[in-house]
Amino acid sequence: MITKFYRKWFILAILFLLPVVFLLFLYPSTHNYNTLDIVGEEINEIDSITFINQNPSTFKDNITILSFLGNNPMKNITSALNLKELVYDKFKGFKKFQIISIGGKDSEFELGEVRKELLKSDELKYWHFAYADKESIDKIFNSLRSNHDMDSLNYTNQVFIIDKLLNQRGRIDDRDDDQIEKGIKLFGLYSYNSILVSEIKGKMNDDIRILFTEYRQKRKGNFNSNIRRISNLEGNDE
Repeated sequence: MITKFYRKWFILAILFLLPVVFLLFLYPSTHNYNTLDIVGEEINEIDSITFINQNPSTFKDNITILSFLGNNPMKNITSALNLKELVYDKFKGFKKFQIISIGGKDSEFELGEVRKELLKSDELKYWHFAYADKESIDKIFNSLRSNHDMDSLNYTNQVFIIDKLLNQRGRIDDRDDDQIEKGIKLFGLYSYNSILVSEIKGKMNDDIRILFTEYRQKRKGNFNSNIRRISNLEGNDE
């Protein structure tokens, strides 16, 4: 009888503790937590692009994942599918989160087809699709810091994190401990490869969580940390 009593409470304790442990794993640990670096500033606002389905948005006051799907978005749908499964589905419930995907000037129809494909699995309330001419796309892309070029069809597999104040977020120093110990020259991570699942899971999602943690702490009034800006570390990012 006593054994059954303790077994019952043991099972209840496990059921109570498991969700708590799971939530702890979702957030960066205190030991590893740093603010997400500002790697670019004054990102060009998206006021010269046309949103489909009359569903406009802005970078300002939102936490944005920005992608460029090019002139033929359906050919680049893998990028969107990865973002849907690995990023959007995880963060759509967070306040002010959004994804904006931009296609070329004549890509409205194909953007609609990409959207239809993504809608097969869930809603897209916080995902905005837009198209623009090359000049407007170049203006936005060139305001971003990137180690990768956009191709001649306005496509890149790189996606970018932009905060509420139009700052680009990323990592000034993306070296791991082993690389630092070996004296590998500093290199940053300014954008994320939307085709490379391991990079989205292993780096991008962690960085998005860090940014949301930063804003959550600011709202509570107990966040006191200086965010590193690449503009203040001139010469160290090359």
